[in-house]
Amino acid sequence: MKKVVILEPLAISDEALAALKAPFAGEVEFTDYPKTTDIPTLIAEAKDADAMILANMPMPAEVISACEKLQFIDIAFTGVDHVGLDAARAKGIKVSNSSGFSNEAVSELVIGMALSMLRNLPQTQERVRAGGTKDGLVGCELMDKTVGIIGYGKIGARTGELLHAFGCKVLAQSRHQIADLPAWAEQVPQDELLQRSDIVVLHCPLTESTRGMIDYAKLSLMKKSAILINVARGPVTNEDDLCRALEEGIIAGAAVDVFTKEPPLPADTQMLRAPNTLLTPHIAFATKESMLRRAEVVFANLRAWLDGGQQNVVL
Repeated sequence: MKKVVILEPLAISDEALAALKAPFAGEVEFTDYPKTTDIPTLIAEAKDADAMILANMPMPAEVISACEKLQFIDIAFTGVDHVGLDAARAKGIKVSNSSGFSNEAVSELVIGMALSMLRNLPQTQERVRAGGTKDGLVGCELMDKTVGIIGYGKIGARTGELLHAFGCKVLAQSRHQIADLPAWAEQVPQDELLQRSDIVVLHCPLTESTRGMIDYAKLSLMKKSAILINVARGPVTNEDDLCRALEEGIIAGAAVDVFTKEPPLPADTQMLRAPNTLLTPHIAFATKESMLRRAEVVFANLRAWLDGGQQNVVL
């Protein structure tokens, strides 16, 4: 019987989790643990496991290297930069992710953030609660805005579809030629996208080439009236440079769901004091529907591995 450890809750009901485990009865022994970042605890929990399931908690190389029996890492998340892939590669451990589970959730949040920023929803809520009016806070429509999407994968493409439905001009940037790009979208170089866009949306993965990519020089290419939306990874932007650009009025505002550190953020985080911002605690991927979809993908990944195959391959 294979031993599988679930190292953090999957954000679904106990009943839903039990239903997903049921088909593995007699074949898999599941053990569930609360989330932790303590390395000795993680090693103790996973050292005898054949497979581990985790979401976005850090999984250091030190833990992976210490797990002698480990053969499969099943990640309930799209991004994998929080997992020690070099250690997994060195030990021949297979790794799968849950690509696609949150496409709709992330894209819909982008639309919500764009509308909120353009219509000054946070400020107008404060105004009405204080007994005031809309004076000085009348916003703009999303229709006819040029929106640039950096990272035009599946999530970026879905965001583009929703923006097109709102009547936006969509610009797309990717390292590669985008296959099947709709006629209503235009692929352009990154600098051109930054210069032309009223709203810039970050959907790119975190890699060595994208780390700190959106810095002061890149932000300075944008229109002073432009808004930046980051639902990708915090380190894709240089947070200090973004705060400086906001304080100096280089750009008009930013909606940020991801940060250099995972929330809860320390009280001295500069972004918490930056002007004209809408901040959310890494919620883009998380809806009731997406969490169940994610768990279904994770257990389908496990089934494929147990049957001698693999899907959603990372390694």
